[in-house]
Amino acid sequence: MDATDFPHDLVQTQAAWNATYDALTAPRPQNTAALRRRLLLLSVRLWWHPYWETIPSVQAARSELRHLARAHGAVRAA
Repeated sequence: MDATDFPHDLVQTQAAWNATYDALTAPRPQNTAALRRRLLLLSVRLWWHPYWETIPSVQAARSELRHLARAHGAVRAA
C-alpha cells in the first residue's frame, strides 16, 4: 500500500493517537483522565473514518497506517 493513499487527516489522527498513548504510558503521567478521554475520542475517529469503506483489506491498511504514523513521528523527533 502506498503511503499517499491515506487521507492526510487520517494520518494526523493516527499520529495524535500515538502521541497521546505515549504520554499516557510515560512514567507518572499528568492528567490521566484527560489523556484517556482523548485516546478514546481519537480511537473512535480512527475506527469510523470513511476511508476504511473504500479499501478491500482494512486490517492490512490499519497496520500500514500505524507504521506510517510512527515513522513520521520518528522523523519529526529527529
